[in-house]
Amino acid sequence: MAGGWSKQGSGIPLSERVRAGQQGPASPSLPAPLTGQSCPARHCWVADAVDRHGEKRPGLLVEWRQGATGWEGRVVYAARLRPDGWLLVEEWVPAALLAPA
Repeated sequence: MAGGWSKQGSGIPLSERVRAGQQGPASPSLPAPLTGQSCPARHCWVADAVDRHGEKRPGLLVEWRQGATGWEGRVVYAARLRPDGWLLVEEWVPAALLAPA
């Protein structure tokens, strides 16, 4: 039976697989510049969220900047800041606390 359950390519995400003779993706963790042709936003995981629950939160990375201590990403994610609900947080986060989703 054909399908996607074989072990071929195991452990290599589709975004990083390259055909022989072709170049790989430029940089999967940095968004493309805002050119009007492609959206720069990327899904990411945010470690050390503002609610301090100790679990990674799914987020949306919308911008990069060079900060005083290195690269920072502007992300939007949900955090449990009140006992009765979740709120959206937008903040600049050090690149070391972000991971591609």
